[in-house]
Amino acid sequence: MNNVTISPLELFALAGIVGKSVIVILLLAATWCWVLIIEGVVGAIRLNGAVRRWRRNETPPQLATIVGAGEAASSQIVHGESVGDMRQRVIDAMNRRARVVIANAEGGLANLAVISSVAPFVGLFGTVWGIMSSFTAIASAKDTSLAVVAPGIAEALATTAIGLFTAIPASIGYTRLGSAFGAIAIELSGLIEEAALTQTVQHIEQHIGEENT
Repeated sequence: MNNVTISPLELFALAGIVGKSVIVILLLAATWCWVLIIEGVVGAIRLNGAVRRWRRNETPPQLATIVGAGEAASSQIVHGESVGDMRQRVIDAMNRRARVVIANAEGGLANLAVISSVAPFVGLFGTVWGIMSSFTAIASAKDTSLAVVAPGIAEALATTAIGLFTAIPASIGYTRLGSAFGAIAIELSGLIEEAALTQTVQHIEQHIGEENT
């Protein structure tokens, strides 16, 4: 019995124009997916390191805008404002900057969700088209032999496999990176509350000292 094997390149060459287009789109999406995953991992590692440095009372460059927003808010003295209201105003200002910092670190994380959702359907489109090609070949040749239907079926299965190959890493990457950035955001929120309290007390004491002098 002869063993027949088809390499990915031969399978691509045998596919029709629609099948080739689907395969190319999915392979480009898969490449982009891994670029986004690597970008997200690097961003999470850097931001996590910056948060740890801030916990050690350092001011990393990545978080300088957050600290600056807190200092700017705490330096504004609003007459009749309680200490609690002032602290909350500082926290709000720092949290707004923190959301920007986290969004920049995430990069194209949201695009991973798009890839994981859309890639299977693009692969399914290729699957349906390959099966349609097989039925068309049967109608044209008036023959149901394997040689007639095999190219279309192979094209259909290939697009399905590539669609899953693209969607699975995107789904895992989005879930894991989203969880990592969520944990960093929670830790950063706690540090912001502590820093806001310190900055509020310092500026109030400074303001009282200036009034006494």
